[in-house]
Amino acid sequence: MNTTVEFARMNGLGNKILVVDMRGRKDRVTPQAAIALNAEPETAFDQIMAIHDPRLDGTDAFIDILNSDGSKAQACGNGTRCVVQALSAETGRKTFTFQTVAGILNAEEHENGLISVDMGTPVFAWDKIPLAEEFFDTGRIELQIGPIDAPILHSPSVMSMGNPHAIFWVDRDPMDFDLERFGPLLENHPMFPEKANITLAQVTSKSSLRTRTWERGAGLTLACGSAACASAVSAARTGRTGRTVTIDVASSPVRTPLVIDWRERDDHVVMTGPAEWEWSGSVDPLTGVFQRAAEPEAQAR
Repeated sequence: MNTTVEFARMNGLGNKILVVDMRGRKDRVTPQAAIALNAEPETAFDQIMAIHDPRLDGTDAFIDILNSDGSKAQACGNGTRCVVQALSAETGRKTFTFQTVAGILNAEEHENGLISVDMGTPVFAWDKIPLAEEFFDTGRIELQIGPIDAPILHSPSVMSMGNPHAIFWVDRDPMDFDLERFGPLLENHPMFPEKANITLAQVTSKSSLRTRTWERGAGLTLACGSAACASAVSAARTGRTGRTVTIDVASSPVRTPLVIDWRERDDHVVMTGPAEWEWSGSVDPLTGVFQRAAEPEAQAR
């Protein structure tokens, strides 16, 4: 077996993604390889999206997702858009169905280059998110950081979009908060037995939010698609917005907003946004040793 596979460095709204082609192989990208790749400036990433041969009839691929610390992720919306763009450039197709550990994802690339991903249905039950304590209403739970009488962050909305999320509502720009300091404390809080993605969300209108996310297993990230979905759903669920919102990701260098539609007819959450190909190369999925291609292939951008 060839020791190397092809991969592409891509980004979804600034979210750093490595799309690794594991089709035709039985092995996987190892946690050690992920950690080694993240240690290199050229390949530092938020998620690896490893494309495997389909395991279910009717699907196009199984997607294995790894965080930059080598841990497994259940969902990555921005990464899924990158996979769609890579496969669309390869095959000319526009619609795909993927299997992940979080379930089945349907996705489509539009004529304008934007990509929609059906992220499935949100989960609100405390034991399914999961939380360590029972809460009847997970739209607002008792959790805060800072002084008891003047907390810096408090009363998040919590839910799962295939992975656990806590949305803290703030009344000013999320960039004003020291999320690099608070993020690790909240991600690893005993309330979250499987850890959690931590998002600060500011409501800027009845149809728009501004967000910033500390991502479970990846840290401070430029963007997080599942967190954007969780923020939009939580805003609608708590009466802050309607069911369709635009998300201005405060930390992203890409100013194209995400559009999140929590569909009323089937409760599915559909995220639409951009993906960008940067460069390609080859990598050993066991060790993470990589080589950048001398001449990047032409790709749709």
